[in-house]
Amino acid sequence: MQKGTDRILVTGATGKQGGAVARELLGAGHAVRAMTRHPDAAAAGALAAGGAEVFRADLDDPDSLERAVEGMWGVFAVQNTWEAGVAREEEQGKRLAEVARRKGVRHFVYSSVGSAHRRTGIPHFDNKWRVEERVRALGFPSHVVLRPVFFMENWLGPPFKQGIDQGRLMVALAPETVLQMIAVADIGKYGRAVFERHEELAGQAIDIAGDALTMPQIAETLGQVLGRRIEFVRSSIDEVRKASEDFAIMLEWFDRVGYDADIAATAQRFGIRPTTFREWAGGEARSQFQR
Repeated sequence: MQKGTDRILVTGATGKQGGAVARELLGAGHAVRAMTRHPDAAAAGALAAGGAEVFRADLDDPDSLERAVEGMWGVFAVQNTWEAGVAREEEQGKRLAEVARRKGVRHFVYSSVGSAHRRTGIPHFDNKWRVEERVRALGFPSHVVLRPVFFMENWLGPPFKQGIDQGRLMVALAPETVLQMIAVADIGKYGRAVFERHEELAGQAIDIAGDALTMPQIAETLGQVLGRRIEFVRSSIDEVRKASEDFAIMLEWFDRVGYDADIAATAQRFGIRPTTFREWAGGEARSQFQR
């Protein structure tokens, strides 16, 4: 891999994971093609200002993918279940991998989900496992699967943020359940590493996490950071199921089994200091919660 010469296509570049990976790669001097459906968005403009080539393409449009992948040495592939749905996300993931292999991509990085290989029964975990299997079967010269756990940034969106703003962390989990989490910025760091260390890591699947806390511990930490009381309230799994069967199955699996990333060992192996939940909450996230 030649830094600044071998180009890397980053999908979802204006989103959380893709954006974090693109910024890390650009900051290290790599040549990045930032793929997005919205090249006029502010996030795309920021990437362009950082040196990225912003490229309009759509995971559902094979012709645009052919153009996006043309001439790329590497690809960072990520799809969004909650936008595309389980079946369509799987189609998107397999389609991109197949186009990349046909176009001669040398190193393919697929962002899956923590524990995808453990037969969880969670629809949006199991579909990613099937995409992983397709990536392996395609026989890239090298590939890596990253498996991030629950995003810390999820607390900033529905269905959680409104409750937190009102002083309640409302989650349908048992108070003793420990949830592994990761800051999206750390995904960017690992994403950069698996491109730069592609020869060493070829063929590997790596679960990544940064911290692990119970819901009462998360509520207490948020309260300390925000300077007000945040109470954990165990919400109803039946109400969650009414909104999303998939999400309810995931929460039940968290209670019953849970992620098993080795945080300390993986951090030491990569030389990446994990962002703790307290650090994340006290950083950029702090301004997004009402005080």
